[in-house]
Amino acid sequence: MITYKKHYSIEPPLCDRDWILKKAKEALFKPIPHITDITAPKSPGTVHDYYSNGDYWWPNPDAFDGLPYIRRDGETNPDNFNGHRFLLRQMRTSAAYLSAAYQLTKDETFAMRAICILKEFFLDNKTHMNPHLAYAQAIPGICDGRGIGIIDTLHLIDVPFAIELLCSSNNMTDAIYQGLKNWFATYLGWMLTSQNGVAEMTEKNNHSVCFFLQAAVFSLFTDNEKIADFCRDNYKHFLLPQMEKDGSFPLELNRTKPYNYSIFVLDNMVSLCYLLSKQGDDLWDYTLPNGSGIKTGLDFLTPYLMDKSLWPYPKDVMHFDAFPARASFMMFAGCTLGRGELLQLFKSLPIESEDEEARRNLAVRIPWLWINAMA
Repeated sequence: MITYKKHYSIEPPLCDRDWILKKAKEALFKPIPHITDITAPKSPGTVHDYYSNGDYWWPNPDAFDGLPYIRRDGETNPDNFNGHRFLLRQMRTSAAYLSAAYQLTKDETFAMRAICILKEFFLDNKTHMNPHLAYAQAIPGICDGRGIGIIDTLHLIDVPFAIELLCSSNNMTDAIYQGLKNWFATYLGWMLTSQNGVAEMTEKNNHSVCFFLQAAVFSLFTDNEKIADFCRDNYKHFLLPQMEKDGSFPLELNRTKPYNYSIFVLDNMVSLCYLLSKQGDDLWDYTLPNGSGIKTGLDFLTPYLMDKSLWPYPKDVMHFDAFPARASFMMFAGCTLGRGELLQLFKSLPIESEDEEARRNLAVRIPWLWINAMA
């Protein structure tokens, strides 16, 4: 159970109640998503195995069959298989909004639907997703799956918070709750021990950050404090050293979408600080010998969020106009560190972006869900 208590310099703003209830009511009538709803034609796995293709890989124009695919960094191939990604995100989004609505209203209708969605997606024999990502971000003609595909389940980090808030519902049985914890414990074990998992864990860019954010959420949810400590140690000694002294992340600035990736990596680093900081081990205040820390990263990026025209680096090759979008780090850092300008920015941006790339890059759909579960 996720239990760390949070103390804020500024009290969190009220949740977007009307929006949450609107989205939750919509979720009551949408079909329940299952990984088995869409078959991946090129997957070597079963209908229960998640499959996706790498974003930036395209058919080889010099080969009659297009194989092997070639990489065009930052340019998303719209013909790649993304069906399971969308199903997973639909499940996450519906479960999160329904759980939040239940927390706000105590209306069991919302809880019943959320629990049904979770049970069918993770546990039911006919519709469950297997707890591994062996076939994520496959590249036709090159590989059936890659370690960096584990970033595809970043959207699952909202789910344990939703589950925790559903525990007070009469519809959440011990069997369902323990079944969900067992699923996440099994998936966490696969992440930490599989060849793909180890490859993702040791990537020196946003991928390792996303790996450890997932591992942190799943370890706390499954009462695995040893792995939570492992995540804290890697935040300090592996992830934070990816930051330069000025607070920038050079590996993200060197991409073809430097603005997007700089926001993305900082967002997830802040979530790690928010999630893992505890009495006696406050990641918000932890700094490297050169003085850089999460506050340095916020100092570097915030001016470019407040006034994008100041951005001194190349524009992103795609979706540059979609950012900044409302992101959880603005609320987490704004409240915890007393950075009112980030809270004002959060409030000023649309609740939900109309841009698909911006929505996909949001790991935390409802930051209020995290705040409420950890209060």
